[in-house]
Amino acid sequence: MSHMPLPDPQVLEPAGCAACATSPARDFAITMAFQPIVDVATGRPFAYEALVRGLDGSGAGAVIAGIGCDAIYAFDQACRVKAITLAAELGLADTGALLSINFLPNAVYEPRACIRRTLVAARRHDFPLDRLMFELSEAERLADDDHLARIVREYRSMGFTTAIDDFGAGHSGLALLARFRPDLVKLDMQLVRDIDGDPARRAIVRGVVSMMRELGVRVVAEGIETRAESEALATLGVTLQQGYRFARPAVAALPAIAA
Repeated sequence: MSHMPLPDPQVLEPAGCAACATSPARDFAITMAFQPIVDVATGRPFAYEALVRGLDGSGAGAVIAGIGCDAIYAFDQACRVKAITLAAELGLADTGALLSINFLPNAVYEPRACIRRTLVAARRHDFPLDRLMFELSEAERLADDDHLARIVREYRSMGFTTAIDDFGAGHSGLALLARFRPDLVKLDMQLVRDIDGDPARRAIVRGVVSMMRELGVRVVAEGIETRAESEALATLGVTLQQGYRFARPAVAALPAIAA
């Protein structure tokens, strides 16, 4: 696999972003658990999502709840660096899969400046940029839609894959799609739960898949727990799937994928 050249972090740090230039790196008691997104057509991992965990075993919700507004930038940066560091140590890029990182758009002041520490971590560990995917949750309250669109444009121009997570969980999904085209959308688990026995859910997902195909956006289903759910989604054309059916998140490890 050929690696995309890494831009010089100094070149990408324009003057004027004081938070990026002066905010010190902070230590957070965090690690990452990894869960695969599986291409059921091949049985191989398409990506591994990095999910923040506390060193005491606490989940993402508890960790994020303890982060104050004044620390959101430093926390977002720390999560990116930790995810890349662990992924490199685990040889994730050698699997051919992407590394999916959840990012906080309200913590990104200026996209090309605030990516600096991500680039430094990637360069330090020789992790290819074209193996990075950034997920934005539809459920997150955004301060500025124009700012988000700018982030996505800049990220895609630097070779990153972009995704909207929890699609269908809130009311902004279609509006976000109208503003920008991510590479992927991840259907919220409430849309796919028990889909094998629910005609209404199948009709909704069938419509979403058709719309995304026309837009050139790939669809991922998350929260898959049973073989029947997986097979129903594959029949609808959703072959990228994530959930306990395939593997539970593993702390600082790439879990085996269930057949």
